[in-house]
Amino acid sequence: MILISACLAGRNVKYNGSNNAVPWLCEWIERHKEQVLLVCPEVMGGLPTPRLPAEIQFLEANSVAVPEKRRVVNKAGEDVTEQFLLGAERVLELVKQHHITSAILKANSPSCSGFYIYDGTFSGTKIVGQGITAALLMEHGVKVYSEEMLTPDLLDELKA
Repeated sequence: MILISACLAGRNVKYNGSNNAVPWLCEWIERHKEQVLLVCPEVMGGLPTPRLPAEIQFLEANSVAVPEKRRVVNKAGEDVTEQFLLGAERVLELVKQHHITSAILKANSPSCSGFYIYDGTFSGTKIVGQGITAALLMEHGVKVYSEEMLTPDLLDELKA
C-alpha cells in the first residue's frame, strides 16, 4: 500500500475547506484504490475543516530538527500542537498496521511536507524542514515523497 495525503486525491480536507487535487493522481488512485490509503493527519488529530492555517514555530534558533523545540500555531496564535501530534500518531498506527513503506504527502504542509515548510511567521517564507507527520514517518523508515516530485512511473514503482 501507498499512503497518500487525502487533499491530493481531491478530498476537501485542506485548511480552507478545499483540496489540492492532482488530476492525473486522482485518476491513478481510482485505478489502484485497493493499494492506496488516504489520510489527513490534521483532521485525524481532531481539527475541523475548514480551519485556520497553521505553521510550525521553533522555540529556539537552529532547532528545526528537534521535535521537542517546535510548536504548531494557527494564524490566530492558538497552539494546535497536540492535534498535529495526535494526527501524526494515528497515521503512524495505520502505517504500521498496513506495513506501508512509502508515502506521497502534500508539499509545504506543516503536517505532511518532507522537505520544506513555512517558517512560522505567516509571511509565505519557506525553510528546509519537515511537517509533524512527515518527520515521524521518516523516523520510522517511511520514504516520503511530495506531489511535486511525483510521476506515474514513480507511483508504479512504489506500488510494485
